[in-house]
Amino acid sequence: HSNDPQKILLAIKTTLNITIDIADSILFLDEIQAAPEILAKLRWFAEDLPELPVITAGSLLEFVLEDHEFSMPVGRISYFFLEPMSFQEFLLAIGRDNLCDFLETYVLDDPIPQPIHELLWELLREYFIVGGMPAAVDSWVNKHDPSKVNEIHRDLLATYRNDFAKYKGRIDSARLEETLAAIPKLLGQKFKYSAVNSDVAATSIKQALNLLCKAQLCCKVNSSAGNGIPLGAEVKDKTYKVVFLDVGLVSVLLDLELQNMSKVQGVHFINQGKLTEQLVGQLLQTIRPHYYEPKLYYWMREKSGAEAEIDYLIQDNMRIIPIEVKSGSTGTLRSLHNFMKLRNLKTAVRINADYPSITTVNIKDHTGALINYQLLSIPLYLTEQIHRLLRL
Repeated sequence: HSNDPQKILLAIKTTLNITIDIADSILFLDEIQAAPEILAKLRWFAEDLPELPVITAGSLLEFVLEDHEFSMPVGRISYFFLEPMSFQEFLLAIGRDNLCDFLETYVLDDPIPQPIHELLWELLREYFIVGGMPAAVDSWVNKHDPSKVNEIHRDLLATYRNDFAKYKGRIDSARLEETLAAIPKLLGQKFKYSAVNSDVAATSIKQALNLLCKAQLCCKVNSSAGNGIPLGAEVKDKTYKVVFLDVGLVSVLLDLELQNMSKVQGVHFINQGKLTEQLVGQLLQTIRPHYYEPKLYYWMREKSGAEAEIDYLIQDNMRIIPIEVKSGSTGTLRSLHNFMKLRNLKTAVRINADYPSITTVNIKDHTGALINYQLLSIPLYLTEQIHRLLRL
């Protein structure tokens, strides 16, 4: 119960029978959600023992902090929003450092050799199944067994569900579970509460979704008018899509079962377009600075008979960049053409399965007006390099 860091360290040393050299130590407090009042004591470590780095971590911590009764040490702690491992981090984990270096130094003038292109797609298919959760990646590296990865994913989801039960005094855990289960089925489309459960009040589904977003199990893709920056200034509060925490967990929630490696290479997803959009959103979040709270945007026009949608909008320096996601190497760009005309933009991105390219779009709309812009097309495995390639 002491606020004195030296007394706390003394208690740790005595209890664990260890020696602590502050100059060569980090105090790591895991599962902090089990005793969130300890967060208040971080103030005293920051003020009285600044030479000792202190890190705290915990699952669904935001659930606990919703109604905490202690004073948070404002200005004395920094937040680090951890995302699942990105595709490039996955490449490093499986010992493909050279491929990661290739992606980080690739320039658009250089054609990608076909063997490298095909190898990257093969490894990307692995990433679709394994995802970026560290325990799943570690199992894949050491055992290369899809069934073991599947088991880890199911254990992780079971852990989240068990944590839901701890907070049923605030919200019905059944609402949390059914909202969690519905998200993978609603990927790539406007999120509707009735699609989760049409028999319960929309407010309870909304509350459940907001809690899941706070816990970073999912992230809203907010609809923005996209007239200028910041994108968050013109958000439609009631219009949004949702992406899940990790593409590997999505597959398990959709009840995908894999028993051997051969099935990983040849797997065909019936909802591949939605999974690709999920993965792009997931990777876009990994390239933001760690202190940025997860946020994604898209554009949607719901005018009857003239519906249009851009999968993602991002800010690159001081400009808005629309992103169209295609699971294959082809696909129409009608919505993109409309958006580029409406916003008078000059650069757009298409993420697909083809080789990289830059093309100049010169077309006329139904009124005869000219639409002209540069289209950067990149394969999905280059998503993390999007800002660098745009600036080249």
